[in-house]
Amino acid sequence: MPDQNPCLLFDIDGTLTDSDRIHILALNEILRPYQLNVDHHTYIHTIAGRMNAEFLSELVPALDADAIRLMGERKEALFRDMAETLEPLEGLLDLLDWAEKSRSPYAAVTNAPRVNADFMLAKLGLAKRFETVVIAETLPHQKPHPLPYLTGLERLGGHATKSVAFEDSRSGITAAAKAGVAVIGLTTSLDPETLKTHGAHLTAPNYTDPTLWHLIRTTTGR
Repeated sequence: MPDQNPCLLFDIDGTLTDSDRIHILALNEILRPYQLNVDHHTYIHTIAGRMNAEFLSELVPALDADAIRLMGERKEALFRDMAETLEPLEGLLDLLDWAEKSRSPYAAVTNAPRVNADFMLAKLGLAKRFETVVIAETLPHQKPHPLPYLTGLERLGGHATKSVAFEDSRSGITAAAKAGVAVIGLTTSLDPETLKTHGAHLTAPNYTDPTLWHLIRTTTGR
């Protein structure tokens, strides 16, 4: 008989914390030798939520796979150097406290490399709070494929229709929606209409929004 646990599934970048600005700075630093610059609009609408190898190969198509991999590693190392302080989105800690009290397990599900995921969770003081962290690059498919979210559900013994995912990117919302999970889109990057177009059930600026809490309680039954 399948598990019936309600659970919460969180992306990390732009969802636990607003980190896009730092990612853009790091990306443009490694693109400088190629006389390329990515503005905020381009990053949000064409890059955010995607794997490094995918978008870097589009930006610098002359480089081979090994060079692209090294470029991606340099970009993430720069991001970690630049991210001296990260703050949880408003209301996040209260939501995690509620999840623990209501016995609703939660996980992080991210397209970020493991070193970044571990770094960000540590900076946010959350390293020991998440029961599991799904690193999509270790799976056969990454977001927007639903496999990362299906993996999170499996690890938590979660039931999709009783669970809620929190995302801020097109690829992440698509992945969670395809996994059959109710998706709340955080408007740290994209506008509400874009988030809803890709499958968000509702949108919120942070975790204090009353409509967000209503959907969580209604879906999980907690």
